[in-house]
Amino acid sequence: MKVSIREARRWAISSQHLDGRGARTLDEALTTLRCLQLDPITVVANSHHLVVRSRLANYDPADLEKRLWEDRSLFEYWAHAASIVLTEDYPLHQALMRAYPRGKSAYGRRVAEFLSGNAELHHHILDRLREAGPLPAGGFEDRATVPWVSGGWTNGRNVERMLDVLWFRGEIMVAARSGGKRWWDLASRCLPADLDRTPLPEGKVVETSAELALRALGIAREQDIEQHFVRERYPGLTTTLAKLVADGRATKVTLEDDPTPWYVHADRTPKGDWASRTTLLSPFDNLICDRARTERLWDFTFRTEMYIPKAKRQYGYYVLPILHGDRLIGRVAPRFDRRTGVFQIEGVYAEPGAPASAAKAVGHAVTALATFVGANRIDYAGPVPDLWHTALTRN
Repeated sequence: MKVSIREARRWAISSQHLDGRGARTLDEALTTLRCLQLDPITVVANSHHLVVRSRLANYDPADLEKRLWEDRSLFEYWAHAASIVLTEDYPLHQALMRAYPRGKSAYGRRVAEFLSGNAELHHHILDRLREAGPLPAGGFEDRATVPWVSGGWTNGRNVERMLDVLWFRGEIMVAARSGGKRWWDLASRCLPADLDRTPLPEGKVVETSAELALRALGIAREQDIEQHFVRERYPGLTTTLAKLVADGRATKVTLEDDPTPWYVHADRTPKGDWASRTTLLSPFDNLICDRARTERLWDFTFRTEMYIPKAKRQYGYYVLPILHGDRLIGRVAPRFDRRTGVFQIEGVYAEPGAPASAAKAVGHAVTALATFVGANRIDYAGPVPDLWHTALTRN
């Protein structure tokens, strides 16, 4: 079966609930995405809220927070990055918990040595949480005998490093957040009491994870699946994909002149119709978090510029891609001033060939995001392309 780039884009977008239909409920969006990447930058809003907002009309962030901190149907763990994941997927993430730290790489060996050399700090953290948890990082003494050494900001931060190691191992979890600060507790107190924690065989973990990743991506190569959801945790993926095809759960397709096999999940076969919409995507949106796949499908090169010196930035500190129909047609660099309520647009940038007819839709997308964060005014303070200038600045 051969598919065009346009068809592939639409399969990917509709599978992600980013077409005109969107997601009907928060649970539907979460069930498809399986993970929401966490990021500390709040220039506009938390990234995980931006991701859901792009898919769900009338989204209330409190609904997600309730699932995370009260219902415990979600928890924070490492997917393709630090993320919010589904508690029902605990058996899939448990595979990393059991294996961590993996000692095959130089970094894995460093972590293993740090853990084994700091039994006193390890036990101190668990004892403190057992007695007094939840606690922030400041609630523990630094009892490390083997310091953590790195060339980055984690150098010498022994307590924080041990907390992360124990988090990866599934011994502790994030019990709450306050002002962006994580409060830790024993994992046994952060998960539902009736959660089945029986370990799954590795083959079942890979098969289930690969199918969930493919369903979320809509259409993907093996290398795309490898980078999605539980990134780089798919041993034997080639064999697993062959099994999914043989079982009728996936179909192998050819994308135009690309010799690489692509796969489509059986649930994601398009119905033939297409509903278009325009929205702004978080820099860490699930649709574009794999930059190589984004460039291949949309011919859209996207890099975050937060840690690049201002003089060297091409677009801005915090940039949101513009999804218009089945194309990524530009970028918006917004900043929300919570003190004044002003939603400032530091720049709007159109991709080559972006349609002038999209101007009104782009303006509406900016307004919708400003409304979501509670802004009382939009200020276009930076460059705006001529083909959209009138519609946007008068919006």
